[in-house]
Amino acid sequence: MASTSTGSKRGNGRARGGDVTVPVVEEQAVVRKRRKVTGALRVRTLVREAEEVVEEPFSVERVEVERVPVGRWIEAPVQARQEGDTTIIPVVEEVVVVERRLRLVEEVRVTKRRRTETASARVTLRREEVVVERLDAAEARSGNVDKQPAAAKRGRTT
Repeated sequence: MASTSTGSKRGNGRARGGDVTVPVVEEQAVVRKRRKVTGALRVRTLVREAEEVVEEPFSVERVEVERVPVGRWIEAPVQARQEGDTTIIPVVEEVVVVERRLRLVEEVRVTKRRRTETASARVTLRREEVVVERLDAAEARSGNVDKQPAAAKRGRTT
């Protein structure tokens, strides 16, 4: 290392007393950061439609009506009754006789029958897809990030 003197410096780099003064220089790095747009992304969703055949079981109820002649004399009206899935509804009539009696003319039997069927139907289902487009720096700086892509502007669909 060279010595330094506090004396006055001369143009030739020599100080008093014959000592040589050597300037010591140090470089320092100054780091500055600035943001630069290098690109951008456009994210949008598309709805795709596809027809599919769906099969779903469903129940069908049908009512069967059966008339059963009885022809029996009864003392009082008979109430409707239930036997399993069948509801029996008595039908009576008054008959004029020397005395009046109730005669059971017939019973109407109503039975529920259940069966399962499968139906096919064509339905339209929708599904969203996400499209991510990488934009160059010029597009990103110009503010076209939220606008239609260039292909759509030319009339093309994606």
